[in-house]
Amino acid sequence: MTNDCRKIPVVAVVFLVACTSVGIFGQPRKSRFDPDGSFWIHGDTPTNFSEFGGINLNAKKSRQLPQPGLELKNGKLLRFKVLSVKRERFTFTTVLVSKISYSFSGKFLKGGVYSAGNLDTEAPVLEGVLTKYKAGQKVAEAKLSFVYFGGT
Repeated sequence: MTNDCRKIPVVAVVFLVACTSVGIFGQPRKSRFDPDGSFWIHGDTPTNFSEFGGINLNAKKSRQLPQPGLELKNGKLLRFKVLSVKRERFTFTTVLVSKISYSFSGKFLKGGVYSAGNLDTEAPVLEGVLTKYKAGQKVAEAKLSFVYFGGT
């Protein structure tokens, strides 16, 4: 076997390692995105949303995290009717409870696995527009930012 033939397996291994760490054409692979946890309003809560507690994401149905949905301060949970969780676009609408429902359209400000990181509890990680409806009519809307809480 010639020296050139012995180099082929080494070159192939180097190529495979390079392809798994970056995309085929030098583009980095997308890192895993998992924002499961709770999101609370950063700063003062607008008067029209005084009952708002937080947004709970729990895609893996972990017992350590609250049930998914929008949680009110009185403990009521408005489950998601429609939900789309992507880093660049996070949207939801809730079911109707006591003639009240909510919708949200925004984006996450950071990627990664939120529960694994050391996110600053004072730094916003989510921003967007929260809208409140009563009997199908818009009664409040606010552009808000949210901080992350991963549970206890």
